[in-house]
Amino acid sequence: MLVPGAVAVVLLAGCARGSGGTASAAGTTAPAGTSPTAGSPVPGSPVPGSPVTVTPDPDGTVAPGTLLVGDFGSDTVTFVDPARGATGSVKVGTAPYGLAVGEDGRAWVATAEGVAVVDTASRERLALIPYRTDTGPVTTGEYRGGGMGIALAPDGRRVYVGVNVPGGNGALEVVDTATLKVTDAVPVGRRPFDVDVSRDGSEVYATDHDSFDVTVVAAKTLEPRRIEVAPYGTEGGLGSWLKPHYTAVRPSDGKLLLPFEGERLAVVDPRTGRTTIEPMTANTHQHGTTVTADGTLLTVGTGPIDPDVDEGPSLTVRTPGGAERVYPLEGPHESVAVSRDGRTAYVTGGFTRDGYWDGLTVIDLDSGDTRRLPAGSRPLGIAVL
Repeated sequence: MLVPGAVAVVLLAGCARGSGGTASAAGTTAPAGTSPTAGSPVPGSPVPGSPVTVTPDPDGTVAPGTLLVGDFGSDTVTFVDPARGATGSVKVGTAPYGLAVGEDGRAWVATAEGVAVVDTASRERLALIPYRTDTGPVTTGEYRGGGMGIALAPDGRRVYVGVNVPGGNGALEVVDTATLKVTDAVPVGRRPFDVDVSRDGSEVYATDHDSFDVTVVAAKTLEPRRIEVAPYGTEGGLGSWLKPHYTAVRPSDGKLLLPFEGERLAVVDPRTGRTTIEPMTANTHQHGTTVTADGTLLTVGTGPIDPDVDEGPSLTVRTPGGAERVYPLEGPHESVAVSRDGRTAYVTGGFTRDGYWDGLTVIDLDSGDTRRLPAGSRPLGIAVL
């Protein structure tokens, strides 16, 4: 049973395959820094400086429990009523990945162009903050440059965003939420899919997919240090599927939880750098991860790497004691958020590789009942307002 008051914000990620370039799950190779297409066409980039598009909710309000999703297949975020579907959208910038929402109602969205700031009450974009790091031309697709994981400091004064640099190491950029400017950029590993912050705000964690590590950054000094997280080893390099994707910070002790393949849970102590491994049961390629206030872990299984031996898509709900319940899903999914009462999970269908769809699955965690809800364009990042 999940506890009331749990609110999840989940960042998205994808997988690389092949050395000297990148590829989709189907194996179509593209040079480093380009974007293989997947599933359905991805709209092109908007003209820089184009006006903000706002489609208001019919009654002009944002009800508690409304979902906000990032439309990776477009340039918008979409507001979703879990009962009736999409209720409006706001243009934010090309190919939004992760998003985070503060107590003041502002949403921070990592796009290919910069960090968009959205007032979720008025449903308008307040700013688009350009990155300090050079990420090359603005593109779309899984391997595009720009922001990926994103997180807010507990005091709301800073936003931390992982910036992907195609073909090289990334950066963790720091945004001052008062001035809306990037104040610092810290070197991290390759493709920082996820960013998390310790509960006391003293450390920031960038999960670097293509370099098999987590970069721990001290919030005061911005000094980085690397912790390798590779329970299957690093053989295969960029071509390996067995890399870290998302991280959750365990509330009880601040340790980092990184699920791998529905088989192994890497528990990393960021102070010592030591990793212990616990067994998991879903046997599926895992991506999106979040944790509730009582330490319950939710992890999205995207489907098999090898269909002959692996299981299909699923959502794993794991209690603090290690007991797991696995909910089957229809088709690939990417990220997960939890309702405020802890009884419902929302799993986005905007998978980063082939097979994505324009909607999300709503799961009753008590009964196991599921229903599909059309919403957005290839929705990936998700938050509960």
